[in-house]
Amino acid sequence: MCLAIPARVVELLPGLRAIVDLSGVRKEVSLDLVADAQVDDYVIIHVGYALGKIDPEEAARTMALFAELSEAQNATQPPSTVQEAS
Repeated sequence: MCLAIPARVVELLPGLRAIVDLSGVRKEVSLDLVADAQVDDYVIIHVGYALGKIDPEEAARTMALFAELSEAQNATQPPSTVQEAS
């Protein structure tokens, strides 16, 4: 199984490269498979490649689901055992 995540294109770079925003994290990716992507388009990213464009509403729903999963996972984690130095 593989996981692709939505990201917003924030800057186009030479050589079919782009900077994308993944919920606040910026990463350089390849646009080789989505050469028509423009700034503010949402694309699906997998291992550094944009695989295709995605509708902004669908991207928002997907990112909300990931956030919900993260919150649920954090709620089931035991409290940290790291102790502060005195």
